Amino acid sequence: MSVATKEPRQPCCSQLKLFLMALSFVYFGKAFGGAYMKSSVTQIERRFDIPSSIVGVIDGGFEVGNLLVITFVSYFGAKMHRPRLIGIGCLIMAAGAFCTALPHFLRGPYKYETTISHSTEGNSTQSMLQCLSSAEQAQEDEPPTAQNQAECEKAAGSSMWIYVFLGNMLRGIGETPVMPLGVSYLDDFAREENTAFYLACIQTVGIMGPVFGYLLGSYCAKIYVDIGVVDLDSVTINHKDSRWVGAWWMGFVITGAVMLLAGIPFWFLPKSLPKQTKKQKKTAGGAAEDQGTFLPHEGNKEVATAEKEPPINMAALVKDFLPSLRRLFSNSVYNLIICTSLVAVNGFIGMITFKPKFMEQTYGQSPSKAIFLIGVFNLPAVALGIITGGFVMKRFKLTVIGAARISLSASFISFCLMVSQYFLQCDNAQVAGLTVSYQGVPELSYQQSNLLSQCNSGCSCSIKHWDPVCAHNGITYASPCLAGCQTSTGVGKEMIFHNCTCVEEVVMPPANLSATLGQCSRKGDCDRMFMWYMGVSVVGAFVSACGATPGYIVLLRSIAPDLKALALGMQTLIVRTLGGIPPPIYFGALIDQTCLKWGSKRCGGQGACRLYDTFAFRARFLGMIYGLYALSYLLWGVLYRTLVKRQRKLALKTQAKGQGANGCRDEGKSKEELERETTI
Repeated sequence: MSVATKEPRQPCCSQLKLFLMALSFVYFGKAFGGAYMKSSVTQIERRFDIPSSIVGVIDGGFEVGNLLVITFVSYFGAKMHRPRLIGIGCLIMAAGAFCTALPHFLRGPYKYETTISHSTEGNSTQSMLQCLSSAEQAQEDEPPTAQNQAECEKAAGSSMWIYVFLGNMLRGIGETPVMPLGVSYLDDFAREENTAFYLACIQTVGIMGPVFGYLLGSYCAKIYVDIGVVDLDSVTINHKDSRWVGAWWMGFVITGAVMLLAGIPFWFLPKSLPKQTKKQKKTAGGAAEDQGTFLPHEGNKEVATAEKEPPINMAALVKDFLPSLRRLFSNSVYNLIICTSLVAVNGFIGMITFKPKFMEQTYGQSPSKAIFLIGVFNLPAVALGIITGGFVMKRFKLTVIGAARISLSASFISFCLMVSQYFLQCDNAQVAGLTVSYQGVPELSYQQSNLLSQCNSGCSCSIKHWDPVCAHNGITYASPCLAGCQTSTGVGKEMIFHNCTCVEEVVMPPANLSATLGQCSRKGDCDRMFMWYMGVSVVGAFVSACGATPGYIVLLRSIAPDLKALALGMQTLIVRTLGGIPPPIYFGALIDQTCLKWGSKRCGGQGACRLYDTFAFRARFLGMIYGLYALSYLLWGVLYRTLVKRQRKLALKTQAKGQGANGCRDEGKSKEELERETTI
């Protein structure tokens, strides 16, 4: 009578799975903070009265932070305690988020430019105060002296956007260990066939971060920046106005707290883990069957071995660094992957940075609504696409060539959908003196002097300020004074302007000659075009994301195992440096060239742009994206051809090894091992 041996109890959750959950939450947290930063660029631009090119510099601060430490972290960090380095990175990311919000607490309340007097009480009718004398207007439009300008800028705190730049740079430094060390740690101790699925899980959880980040950005964009400090009834603008600034600082406080929580588990994880193997399951006949879990006895041996590892010799690591770098960049496939990723990331970063502004200016959507729609529709489609790509890789066990085919096909289809967006356009907003004449005839003008007309010649109006009003003829005027309005009733957002002489230039009496605060809505067909745009954008995002995980597997399977962390780190270094820093700057500079009306700073000088030429905006913004993506597909073609040649070489080598001296096949190495031998 045989006695059944009791198998050791398996832990309900292995340390590798704990690491997987912790890393997924960090991916969520860093994506949460990064997406909120992207969603807040419009609010930051308006709060600090800076052009889009400076916003691009701020956005590039994240990549600058990566550049400072990525080489050290990716190479030397792989030999150190990787979980603890990730925990330290989370602390630095939290500090960066708090630093970004700091200017709100150091600077005074936001004062938006306006020509409307706040002295109106009740619903009484009074004469407009915008009709200034010529001498008063000349004094107002005269630029301040250099000394007065410097004193005013210092008092206004206009340079405090540097704190935002430094905070974003700290976020970049803290994020550096997460990807190269986290992915290499996971791949080192997981079964090879599970890696693609684990990566898909991490990226899927991570993509929920941008969803919540954009939703938080949309919520904060509707809250006035100085809530609790100023009387909101005295504010004459709403969240649809181009001068409105939402509570941008609030979200950075929240994202900083999330990153503090995300870093806690990594302080309790070991330096190394047991290699994930197959569980020995007893069959009916007593034979063992592999099931894919951890072997406790083997795991203990590996842990014991890891505990007895000799101390790290930094001199030896430094000596081995240059040869490792030389081996890495002698890999032609790796070099092509770097070039392809670099070009594609340039287009992606430029697109995602200014997509809310594109939706706002082209389709007349408010910043909060544009951010909300991206978070609700686009990002879940991306998450579904990523998990779909990972499932396909695991289900069909695709080779490197199969993964490359999926990634290339998905990218090309999404590019075709993106090209169709160019034809989903709306007309420019009708603004007198900028996009239409005062008689309602369409014409574009970059000359500020065209804001003046015979109908408002009785008032010496300032042409610097942007204080738009909407007349019943559907045309927006840059200010009540430029609309020729004589009287007003109401207070705050309910103020109505009457007897506007310029309105009758388009609509003959006895039509309504009144105007209300804010810009006029776009034409009805613009909403229909926007619905088509969102539909195409969502489908394109899903298709493109289907190729993300296969593309990442192509990278992982094209490098030697001992160079994995270094390869991921160098890719991050190059792509983040040349693909993350320049695009927001040159995209922003291109967008600035399409501005029709610049705002004015409190101290004088040029502020943030208030109105763009949507035709030029669309042509330059989408044209640059199309050019970059088209170049990336040419490089993808070269990469695919190189992979096919390498696969043929692998097949020949496998065949040669299968024919030994006795005609026997060499079973000592798997196909995957032979393939890796030919990667470097």
